[in-house]
Amino acid sequence: MVARVVTVAFDGVDARRVDAEVQILGGEGTQASFTLVGLPDKAVAESRERVRGAFSGIGLALPSRRIIANLAPADLPKEGSHFDLPIALALLAAMGVIAPDTLEGWAALGELSLDGRIVPVSGALPAAVAANGMGLGLICAEANGPEAAWAGPEVAVLAPRSLIGLINHFKGSQVLSAPRPGPLKSSGPVPDLNEVRGQEGAKRALEIAAAGGHNLLFIGPPGSGKSMLAQRLPGLLPPLTPRELLETSMVWSMAGLIERGGLTRERPFRAPHHSASMAALTGGGHRAKPGEVSLAHNGVLFLDELPEYSPQALDSLRQPLETGEVIVARANAHVRYPARVQLVAAMNPCRCGLGGAGKGACGKAPRCQRDYQNRISGPLFDRIDLTVEVPPVTAADMSLPAPVEGTAEAAARVRRAREVQAVRLADLSPEEGGATINAHLGGALLDRHARPDADGRALLMRAGEAGGLTARGWTRTLRLARTIADLDGAEGILRRHVAEALIYRHNRMDAEAQFNRATMVAHSPV
Repeated sequence: MVARVVTVAFDGVDARRVDAEVQILGGEGTQASFTLVGLPDKAVAESRERVRGAFSGIGLALPSRRIIANLAPADLPKEGSHFDLPIALALLAAMGVIAPDTLEGWAALGELSLDGRIVPVSGALPAAVAANGMGLGLICAEANGPEAAWAGPEVAVLAPRSLIGLINHFKGSQVLSAPRPGPLKSSGPVPDLNEVRGQEGAKRALEIAAAGGHNLLFIGPPGSGKSMLAQRLPGLLPPLTPRELLETSMVWSMAGLIERGGLTRERPFRAPHHSASMAALTGGGHRAKPGEVSLAHNGVLFLDELPEYSPQALDSLRQPLETGEVIVARANAHVRYPARVQLVAAMNPCRCGLGGAGKGACGKAPRCQRDYQNRISGPLFDRIDLTVEVPPVTAADMSLPAPVEGTAEAAARVRRAREVQAVRLADLSPEEGGATINAHLGGALLDRHARPDADGRALLMRAGEAGGLTARGWTRTLRLARTIADLDGAEGILRRHVAEALIYRHNRMDAEAQFNRATMVAHSPV
């Protein structure tokens, strides 16, 4: 007799069906053995000893016969300790401890301790979603129950504390109640924008970036408020939609970052240190865990001291910023994680931090600035929609009272602009799907919704002919102008919207020169 229990193997945030099959062979006098096959890794191969110890912990002994456990399909690599529970359940059914038909309709995952407790593992939420897609319920550890319950009220979840409790439930001597979803948590009050003195131009750029989901770079000397501005961006962004909440939480579940099943509707804000490696940013390691760019999915990835990151790490972000996903290439598989993020970065104008103008200017300018900014590749610079010069904060700025307008007022304008975008993109056909905000517009959608008037198009042509725009820059300028028009409450894109968008575009070799050139173009007669 072969007993089967459904489980899953993870491929990024996707879960693929795996059948844990157990067969007991031979009669009395057969040499006892426990063989595990199905392309297991080290953690899966050790399941034999954890299952053996867990059975001993609840007072059961393995039969003195030959036991074969197979994880099918055999050509799919199996990783992780969550195969313990399905193997144990299939073995219990093969031994006759529980009836095999009671396991029909269930998928299982969980690690076993040597005393029979079921230990929580990462990936409970995507496993529950996958089980629901297969028409099954999910059996998981008690601590994973609140997380798995977020998959939906239609998903049946059993979350026992121990193996003996699960056996008693299937035998009818104990009833396990369905877990409730964990709480919606809040990270507390967000810093207010009115705490930033001066920097009105940078605040305007931050509002535009929030309204359209655009990438943003602050350039300025130390202490000018670049990091303060970036940290206030989450307060301007709308909460996650139910779909975005599920997508983001599935990534966090794979990383094991969901505590007690609690989720949050606040958009992620990830700020890795500049010593982070390429694998830390994009994902990798032995089990290809999600990196910072995936943990920031549907949120903000903040890179402070941008040129201090290794060039290889920064360039590894180029594909995710363009496609909204990251593919971790391994020897035997390609693991895909979502990575639709809004990049916000900050940097000093040069290594000494002072730049080439004003009091205390760098004595090596402009060479020092060019060398420092050249640490960032041109293609990465080209993916940044807004580049903003943040000047030093003066004593006069600090002596002024706090601004009357803060995060609440700016967030209200951002919310109205995003509502306009949602209405505009609500009736997309399946072929046009994927765009939810202006930063995602492309192809026919860009032609339909981001076409400037005649004066605006002539201005954009002037900028392109001056050599200040690549093809990607042209597209991103139109997206940016569309957002500026939405904040302005305008139906169409006018010349002034294109002019402001052009000011925020840059040249990687000399951002200040490009800033000045765009300003001249914006004010020139057409």
